[in-house]
This record gives sequence, structure tokens and C-alpha cells, in this order.
Amino acid sequence: MNLKYLLGYFLLPFCALFLNAQNQVFFKPPAGYAVTSTDLHIHTAFSDGSVWPNIRVDEALKEGLDLISITDHLEYQPHKEDIPHPDRNRSFDIAIDRASNSELTVIKGAEITRSMPPGHINAVFIKDANKLLFPDDAKAAIVEANNQGGFVFWNHPNWERQRPDGIARLDPLHKELIRENLLHGIEVANHTTFSEEALTLALDNNLTVLGTSDIHGLTTWEFKIPEGGHRPITFVLSEDSSNAAIKKALFQGNTMVWFKDLMIGKAALLSNIIQANLTASNISYNEDEIIGEVKLKNHAAAPLHLHYKGPYTFHEDSSVFIIPPYSEKTLQIKTLTRKTRLDLPFTLLNGIVGAKQYLNFSVSTP
Repeated sequence: MNLKYLLGYFLLPFCALFLNAQNQVFFKPPAGYAVTSTDLHIHTAFSDGSVWPNIRVDEALKEGLDLISITDHLEYQPHKEDIPHPDRNRSFDIAIDRASNSELTVIKGAEITRSMPPGHINAVFIKDANKLLFPDDAKAAIVEANNQGGFVFWNHPNWERQRPDGIARLDPLHKELIRENLLHGIEVANHTTFSEEALTLALDNNLTVLGTSDIHGLTTWEFKIPEGGHRPITFVLSEDSSNAAIKKALFQGNTMVWFKDLMIGKAALLSNIIQANLTASNISYNEDEIIGEVKLKNHAAAPLHLHYKGPYTFHEDSSVFIIPPYSEKTLQIKTLTRKTRLDLPFTLLNGIVGAKQYLNFSVSTP
């Protein structure tokens, strides 16, 4: 993972906590997998963004991302009098040149911009954005993106300008696109908003769960990074870190979203990631005591809000507690008899696996 700038930029208020975290990853990958941090919805001055494409690359490098896609609007060009550009691939060309000597991957993308339905649609891993220009036929643009092998997803389906009630719902055209396998994913987190309804649509229709910044200004300002914030990030769990494997994993729906303190995704995949990032020590006892001591270690950049669901009580804590990023928590467990091994069942209160549903998982001592 490309995280050498994580310390001092990503979570400045927690510098003491992160003194030894310069080489830490956001999330440890489960055995046999790679975890790639991505932002697949980004704008520049080549559509309605405020910055040049090279700034998007620099931001991503400083924030420790592995892969981004510049997805400027194809049709909406408010700066065209100042930046006339007939080539809709131009922002990608500038960005990939900037990233050429770095560890950041930049993939080609574009945003198909329409009223609802279908609303705004992103296509990434495409070959030529110019060929997606179909001013009068949104579906034709989506079909062309698919013909190019693109991964296509629905942006901010809860956007209040197109859904005044903020509720994501499918129109007949969306159902048609899903039925014909032309629409592959949906944003459940966009910029500062989270949509439970979009997550339900993803789960009910086998759409990939995505979270993106949709950044137009500066990420530092908009996500208050110096104060401890971060942009929404989609983590892709793949066989390896190659572009082909990442693309395959996107189509398979192997993603988790990190939005503010929330981790959002399908239960099996989210459980796989969390169990790789929360480990337990052996249980130990002081002489003449039957209060067991177990150390839980959080290997991730996200805090873990845990609710213990097992039969025991704790000596110094309630059943609900938080383990900060890259930290340890010692539990003193009243086990009644001496144990050589424990299974500790938890609910992850900031692990979202459905509308008002939270991840249940267990961690075991060695």
C-alpha cells in the first residue's frame, strides 16, 4: 500500500497515536488477498472541478490511496470558454503523466451526466471517453461503456437535486440496465452523505457497494483532513493488486466502503476484513485469580466500536467499548473458571451490512 504520507496528513490530531504508523496500511488484507484503496469519482477543471488534474494525483498520494479515476462530466462543461477541450480523455492524460513516477494507479473514467432517470452514471476502466458522448441517448452511452469493458455504476442515487426526499429508488430504466447487466454498482456513500436505501438496492440487486469523494474542491478542506477526517474510500478485495484483478473484483462485488467512522459492505466480505484486522492474545491469569486477561489489537486505520455479545462480564469495562486505530485494548474477563481458550463474539456497531443491520463476528484467542 502507498501510505508513506499517512502520518501528519491523514489524521493530524492523532499524531501521538500514529508515531509508529508511517508504514501501516489502512486495513490488513486477509490471507491470500490484496486490499486496494480507491476513489472512483473525482472531478477537475476539465468539467466542474476547481483544480488541475495533477492536484488530484498529489492529493491521492498524500492521503495514501492506491488507485483513482478522474471522472469528469462528459456533457457538463462549465469551464469550456476558458478550457476548451474536444478530447474528453485530456484530464486523464495529465493525471497519469503526473503519477507516472509514483505508486499511484490512475485509470480512465468519465461521468455520463443526465437528469433522472438514469441520473449521473460513472464508467471506469474504459478505453476512450470521447466515444461515450451520446447527447440524446443515455442508454447508448452506457452500452458503449460496457462495450469498452467498463465498470459502470450509479452516482449519488439519493442526491437531493434529483431525489428531493433523499431516498434512492429504482426507476424502470434502472431496472432495465440491471436486468441487461449494464449497471454493475451503486454509490452508498457520496461526498458527505450515506444512503441506507442505496445499500438495500445494492444487496437486493447484486450491485457492487461503492463510496466516493465526488470531489470538486480540495479534499483537505472538504473532508477536514487536518482535523482527522478522510474522504470516502472504496477498498477492493482482490486476488492480487494488478489492474485486471482489481477490475475483476469490482465486477464480483468484493468491496468495502470506509465513510467517516463507518465500514460498509456485504456481511461475508466485511467479516473477512475485520477478522484480519482484530486479533486476540492468549488468555492469561494472575496467580490465585480467575479473571482472565486478553489483549485485543486493532490493526486498522478505523476505530472499532464493539459490543460484546458473549456470556461473560468484564472487570473494568462494560460490554460496549472502542478500540482506536492501531491500538490495543486489554479486557479483564470474569470467566468463573480458568480457560485455555476463548471465543469472543461481537457486534461491530460501526460495521454496516444492511439497513440498520450491523456486523456480527467472533474473534478467538490462540
